[in-house]
Amino acid sequence: MNTVSNAATSKRHPSGRYPLLWASFSFSAGIIFGHYAWRPSLWWVVAWLVFAFSAAYLLRRRTTAAFGLALAALFSLGALVVQLTSHSDLGDPAISEFTDGRELVITAHVIAGGIIREEPPERLYQRVDVETEQIAADDRDHQITSRIRVSFYGTRAEQNKENAVPHLFRYGERLRFPAQLSPPRNFRNPGSFDYRAYLAESGITALASVKMNAVELLPGFTGSKTELWRTQIHGSIIEKVHLLWPPAQAGLMDAMVVGEDAFLERPTRVDFQRSGTYHVLVVSGMNLSILALVIFYVLRYLRVSDVLACAITLALSVGYAWLTDVGAPIWRATLMVAVYMGARLLYREKSMLNAVGAAALALVVTNPHTIFGASFQLTFLCVWLIAAVGLPILERTVEPWSRGLRYLHSTSFDFSLAPKIVQLRLDLRMIAGRLQRFFSRSLPLAALSITARILLATVELLMISAIMQIGLALPMAYYFHRATVVGLPANLLVVPLTEALMPAAVSAVALSYTWLPLAKIPAWIAALALQGIVGTVRWLGGLRIADLRVPTPTAATIFSGMAALVLAMILVRRRTALAIVGLAAVAASAFWICAVPPRPQVRAGILEVTAIDVAQGDSLLLVSPQGRTLLVDAGGLPYWAHSQLDIGEDVVSPYLWSRGFARLDAVAITHGHSDHIGGMPAVIKNFSPKELWLGADSIDPDLERLAADAQQLGLKIVHLRVGNTLEFGGANVRILAPYSQALGTRRNDQSLVMKISFKKTAALLEADAEKQSEQRISLQQPQADLLKVAHHGSATSTVPQLLEAVHPHFAVISVGARNSYGHPRQEVLGRLAQAHVATYRTDLNGAVSFYLDGSQVSARPLDLQ
Repeated sequence: MNTVSNAATSKRHPSGRYPLLWASFSFSAGIIFGHYAWRPSLWWVVAWLVFAFSAAYLLRRRTTAAFGLALAALFSLGALVVQLTSHSDLGDPAISEFTDGRELVITAHVIAGGIIREEPPERLYQRVDVETEQIAADDRDHQITSRIRVSFYGTRAEQNKENAVPHLFRYGERLRFPAQLSPPRNFRNPGSFDYRAYLAESGITALASVKMNAVELLPGFTGSKTELWRTQIHGSIIEKVHLLWPPAQAGLMDAMVVGEDAFLERPTRVDFQRSGTYHVLVVSGMNLSILALVIFYVLRYLRVSDVLACAITLALSVGYAWLTDVGAPIWRATLMVAVYMGARLLYREKSMLNAVGAAALALVVTNPHTIFGASFQLTFLCVWLIAAVGLPILERTVEPWSRGLRYLHSTSFDFSLAPKIVQLRLDLRMIAGRLQRFFSRSLPLAALSITARILLATVELLMISAIMQIGLALPMAYYFHRATVVGLPANLLVVPLTEALMPAAVSAVALSYTWLPLAKIPAWIAALALQGIVGTVRWLGGLRIADLRVPTPTAATIFSGMAALVLAMILVRRRTALAIVGLAAVAASAFWICAVPPRPQVRAGILEVTAIDVAQGDSLLLVSPQGRTLLVDAGGLPYWAHSQLDIGEDVVSPYLWSRGFARLDAVAITHGHSDHIGGMPAVIKNFSPKELWLGADSIDPDLERLAADAQQLGLKIVHLRVGNTLEFGGANVRILAPYSQALGTRRNDQSLVMKISFKKTAALLEADAEKQSEQRISLQQPQADLLKVAHHGSATSTVPQLLEAVHPHFAVISVGARNSYGHPRQEVLGRLAQAHVATYRTDLNGAVSFYLDGSQVSARPLDLQ
């Protein structure tokens, strides 16, 4: 009877049982198409009118055609809306005129307080978001309201000298401080993280760095009392966390319980990412979705009514989102949970996907650009996987058996169950009867029931984890370039431990406000669970197989993966054979993403030299005519920057992955300065090159350590000296420096300098060579069409003698925007202009590619791509 009814329903409604889900898909597809394929707005208006009126006309005649036309109308509407609301500029025009490096005096109030971090050697650091009230510049006061992110820094010695305790800036405090503002800047390479858009989500339009002892606290409070209460509660909880647990554990508890990640170090983040358990470490939309479902089903297991369980789950979700305040992702997840839970109360269970679609549609209609955010996609996909694939599978497999374990003492309940489940109940009663000889009458049956339920719960967790891992393979590969091959066993161990940790940690914090000794008991339980989580993460994340990195999937792979997910949603509710086909399609898609890298984007038969934008540093990608790859340097930050940014992992690798590279043939380090060598360890781990090229006479502790680590990973160390030549994939490489006599002088003059040639074209790669080295290079027939300008355009390099000898047509300078060294120097730019050299700069042009075809050279900067 149910089958007939369902079939009739599907016939009457071509969308099946979830039309709003298909509506959200169509509207979102229109947004994506309209964003990437611009068309005149009038086209979309006409298309929408045609499709909408056609759908209305056919509504009573041909339901299927009418539904298809309605989806087409939504597609057109999505494309129109995103083009009408496209972002013209992420910056704030009111403050952009002050981001030119001028000295300013800023009056502002704190809108997001910071956490004081102490970094060696005794450096204090605090990041705070403020909203400006007044900016004093050029003897004038400007009333400007704009949000800026300020890094306050100082040293422990300065605080001791002034006999002061480092001040923790709190919400609502008014400040006055001198500063130079700078606009947020992205690394201008394909595949780079959009830092400007990330800050724009919080309204941040400028950045500043200020000494702590230069800040003047002003009287008064500016802000919301409600937000003040939230920040005070949040700060108080953090204080209790650090009182209950030692520093190493407290940092993790902060992140997992209240969403404060200021005390997390980068290695810890990487361990959780490698093991596929990062959703546990930080409070995210995906984390909230999982926790909300766990809370709800625990309440239902405790026989709480549907209405009360939904109300408690929603109240806890809203309170949790408000307290953690990690931004829009957590509130998007809360909305989805609210709609999802509401659907359980208002509709039949088969309409849950309809509710998920309604939540997604509401979000993308409100803000069409939301769909392009990784947080929205991961949140939606996580909830959708559970509702569309996970729960239907559980309903067909584990759920009937779990329901059959209820009321084992009741024989009348047997008549409502399937014969095979009744047989299990009879078997358990028989076993319990045998065990009653040794135990009380009711204990054996209860123990068997609990044991069976635990086993079934483990199976449920295993199945949901497996579905999540294969379903999230596509976004994990696209955004994080990771294939979490150990995610299934890791989550199987970590998620139950997290379920034990969260209530224990919350209980410990709550008890600490009344009786600290009693709070130590749940704190000890939470600490044990945390040790189990950390041990699991380090064990599985430390396996070599856990560090499988993958390039950016191609458009065809992305489309196929999405189609496989939709197919699984449709087929999982069909016959068993079709459900297996749907799941197999998703599994095959995940395997393809992880195991079959895309074809690299290269030009065959041409020598490519690309200067990657790594700010104030060097990194060059060379692709030979036969497709062999060589990365020369990998950028890096100086030791005094005290930043957790890894140029190799966060800048160079994403660019290479965006080009489809999964491996490199060789890497070269020109010399041991941090802005050349700093990112190379990550590149070596991510791309497993076969060879590491070094200058034969390079003596540097950092180089020696890197070479030793590379050897352990199986790389062949190749020492090159002046006069060496080697063939590299159809190109010829000749070594022009360093000279042995350069040892003991300036480290820049120890740079490995190479000339790489293809037929009649050549490129001279100078690294950081300075005058002494350049004078010797100019005597070695260094003629080249392309010159990689030495030392970021410093006045110590690019001497006239070298330019006369090289006689380049093109030059590229790898340099950071508004760097503190004043690179490139005007005299160097003047020499290049006087020599009629077409000069490109990574700070202005982004990544620049040069193509040497054997007879001529062509340039392609990012701003022309």
